Amino acid sequence: MSGDLDLYGIFMPSLAAAMLAAFLIGLPVRGGLARIGLYRLVWHRPLFDLALYVLLLGGIVTLLPQVVP
Repeated sequence: MSGDLDLYGIFMPSLAAAMLAAFLIGLPVRGGLARIGLYRLVWHRPLFDLALYVLLLGGIVTLLPQVVP
């Protein structure tokens, strides 16, 4: 993953865009996990949420070069 994204003359690092995408994808995922009651089995919810965010970010960063030419 390299380069910047041009948003109407403002250059934004592509990692920042991936971080935003991981956060936005993580919101409904965390809501679904709370709805099905998975958080009752988790010892430390904020730590679990951080690990989930890192996994989502890693997946997006890995797939980003294949999606964006």
